[in-house]
Amino acid sequence: MRSVALSPEARSRALADLASGELDVLVVGGGVVGAGSALDAATRGLRVGLVEARDFAAGTSSRSSKLIHGGLRYLEMLDFRLVAEALQERGLLIQTLAPHLVRPVPFVYPLKHRGWERFYAGAGVALYDALGLLSGRSRGVPHHRHLTRRGARRVVPSLRKDALVGALEYYDAQVDDARHTMMVARTAASYGAHVASRARVVGLMKESGRVVGAEVQDLETGERIEVRAKQVINATGVWTDETQSLAGERGQFHVRASKGIHLVVPRDRIRSEAGLILRTEKSVLFVIPWGRHWIIGTTDTDWDLDRAHPAASAADIDYLLQQVNTVLEQPLTHEDVEGVYAGLRPLLAGESDSTSKLSREHAVATPVPGLVVVAGGKYTTYRVMAKDAVDAAVHGLDARVPASVTENIPLLGAEGWEALKNSVNVLADRYGVHPAWIKHLLGRYGSLIDEVLEPLKDDPSLGEPLKGAPDYLRAEILYAATHEGARHLDDILTRRTRTSIETFDRGLGAAEEVAALVAPVLGWSSEQQAKEVEHYQGRVAAERESQRMPDDATADSARMGAPDVVPVQ
Repeated sequence: MRSVALSPEARSRALADLASGELDVLVVGGGVVGAGSALDAATRGLRVGLVEARDFAAGTSSRSSKLIHGGLRYLEMLDFRLVAEALQERGLLIQTLAPHLVRPVPFVYPLKHRGWERFYAGAGVALYDALGLLSGRSRGVPHHRHLTRRGARRVVPSLRKDALVGALEYYDAQVDDARHTMMVARTAASYGAHVASRARVVGLMKESGRVVGAEVQDLETGERIEVRAKQVINATGVWTDETQSLAGERGQFHVRASKGIHLVVPRDRIRSEAGLILRTEKSVLFVIPWGRHWIIGTTDTDWDLDRAHPAASAADIDYLLQQVNTVLEQPLTHEDVEGVYAGLRPLLAGESDSTSKLSREHAVATPVPGLVVVAGGKYTTYRVMAKDAVDAAVHGLDARVPASVTENIPLLGAEGWEALKNSVNVLADRYGVHPAWIKHLLGRYGSLIDEVLEPLKDDPSLGEPLKGAPDYLRAEILYAATHEGARHLDDILTRRTRTSIETFDRGLGAAEEVAALVAPVLGWSSEQQAKEVEHYQGRVAAERESQRMPDDATADSARMGAPDVVPVQ
């Protein structure tokens, strides 16, 4: 498969191509489901467009728990089909589709009661392992095991002795969700999809009661184009109802937003070789290994305020710290928190007052001819959601279209990754960088690593780490702009890298260096470069202020004090 760069020039070509002829399918929404839909349709041989109003994964798909999992707690709800489906997708991602981006991670579940709880929880984890085999494939992760209290504290020395009587250890997987989503979109482009970010649908075009395309505004230039398509797929997550209303029709279902927040703390604050999963009164709490950090989350509360920038309040942060400190020998404090992020789950609206009880399953509908709506679901099952959405769209095409093949389509960077893992020292010698950096890059780019490091031959300084964010090389920043569709400073510090949540200064120390690196590629004047830095500084200040507010309403008001660098409205 040829590697296609999501460069500024490629974006311009994509917009021109979108306006030049009729598509089979136009996908609206650049989250993981929209990107997955574009990939599914393109690999069936269809003419496909994908437009996103902001950046790829700018909404829910960059703000998850970073887990690829079956949903162990859904077993208690007896939702065996959902769990089995998700576990099949987990195995596919680990072993076939994205082995360079998705990797197994162990979790310890502390037991607090003798006898019955080990039997009950152990049976559940055993069933979880068994359901992972239903697809006829390997699970891709080790089998679970039972631990004594002493054994559990050897794995997790930070656990309080009185917080458990024993434990279970099982495996799931994790992913950098924003990188993965971007790579799905880029893979779709490699198979011929016309892909453009910062391109907002401002209207749906109808003829004789049928949706025949969309009016799209290029938010970078203000220009509007008409994109004609035989089928339009609405994959806009928590914006589903808003996008659907552009067709002037009532939807067959509605989406309700549930806010989940996460904290990021340094790895040395919790001594452990595995993650933790804890039961709380409201849901479950994860402590997830994340490079040199831990991610702690999540909450699950109704949200009806700003959907573009959901805000974490002081109450949210206090809740997570309180919950995790019930099992830690050395409690975490606010001073330990490096980063905070909040995201919204798009849940299918139901009768329940509690969002934690609403369905994580997805639904596909055709409210008006020519328009397919897909919503709900969970990150792990994005490929299934995309397949179902494209299947629905195919029904409206006057042609025979092949069935979905994405089960066998590795993402860019996956091909040859196993061989490259065995060639770390060779690659280190070739490019003159330490083997530790090669391992880091292989886990982010896979077999695309040569594209990232090739510019070092002309500019060796690109092989140096960022001064304000030393976990990333300067070459990665340049590559984000030349190949990964990054258009603004926020895209790079928040999604192409995770600097905004992995440093105590939230990326402020790296902002000017990053802006200077990408300015020539993105065609920024000195004034635009300064504006990008100023905007990012304002965003960080607004987020910090929101996190000091006592509740959702005041936190939302504070966060809204920093508008987008490119207004979406």
